[in-house]
Amino acid sequence: MTRETTVHGTVAEGFEAVREEFAAFVAGERDDYEGQLCAYLHGRPVVDLWTGEGTAGDSLYGVYSATKGAAHLVTALLVQDGTLELDRKVTYYWPEFAAEGKGALTLRDLLAHRAGLIGTDTGFTPAELADDRVIAERLADQRPFWRPGTAFGCHALVIGALTGEVVRRATGRTVQELYEERIRAPYGLDLHLGLPAAREPRFRSVRPMLPTPAQQALLDGLPAGPHTLAAIAFNRHGTQPTDLEGLANERLIRAKGPASVGGVGSARGLAGMYAAAISEVDGKAPLLKEDTVAEFGQIHSVGHDLVARTHQSFGLGFQATADTWHSFLGAGTIGHSGANGVQSFADPRSGIAYGYTRRRFAFPGGAAPENDRLVAAVHRAALAAR
Repeated sequence: MTRETTVHGTVAEGFEAVREEFAAFVAGERDDYEGQLCAYLHGRPVVDLWTGEGTAGDSLYGVYSATKGAAHLVTALLVQDGTLELDRKVTYYWPEFAAEGKGALTLRDLLAHRAGLIGTDTGFTPAELADDRVIAERLADQRPFWRPGTAFGCHALVIGALTGEVVRRATGRTVQELYEERIRAPYGLDLHLGLPAAREPRFRSVRPMLPTPAQQALLDGLPAGPHTLAAIAFNRHGTQPTDLEGLANERLIRAKGPASVGGVGSARGLAGMYAAAISEVDGKAPLLKEDTVAEFGQIHSVGHDLVARTHQSFGLGFQATADTWHSFLGAGTIGHSGANGVQSFADPRSGIAYGYTRRRFAFPGGAAPENDRLVAAVHRAALAAR
């Protein structure tokens, strides 16, 4: 059964079918669906849509792991500047990291989720998860959960803190400070690593997943051991287990903006950031040179993810998003999804920058299934616009 819905916003000439696809998807959703869709083509906004009672184009949502894209855009800029070197050992910047057999790990392998340092034996408190410095300090003393460099697994709640500590040691500045100064403020992006109190009224709290009975049966069938790699990576094994669905609803998380999961933003903010990364926007040169995009978008880890227990692929800090939509996205696409269904990326070959947010946590976690049809619609329109 479908419902009538109002889709707000605009699309450029030639992108009308994207609006139709968005409206068709929304018509089949629950009455309380809220979401935003934004896309750029070669630095020009071409899609800016939203729907849902109480939402607007500038409403702000928790973006979960899409935060990693913002954090690692900072890292890419520092590599491009020559401040960081990918094949230097992490200990060159952060000597204490050498404890428990981690001394040989390079920054490149760290960025590729190959450190085996997905969490701690005893877990983090909620206050610790909000503080990248504390996470990094605790992980420096932690024995890896697999031999560094030999395999990979998503460092879901900690990768931003790990690479962020390298950034801090090399520059004296945090990832959050550099992101604000070099990326967010110059472009006026509504994507924050540390949401100011004045913008709190625009935040739309995350609503929990509402799986169907069949979906719930699948969830119930997932391994639930308290000390599995997945439990450690998502901090479910300690005395204060993390409620992932409610994480973005914690003001401390939003205020501090931990670089793995604490970002808050809109689809405009996500798409605008990726547009600025690869394209000229408002007369400003792309943030990244072509060689830098190619380096960070090159697949470094692919295959069986030891945490997710499924096929995954990563570049450097970014997901290798073209592996998800391999039939049409260009090789070297950089991006990152969020656990609640958010998706964002830049395809340097087609010039597409994409951002999607939604309020209710999506099944089964990660990029929501509707992105399959929405990304395809944007791509078809972009090809026709050539």
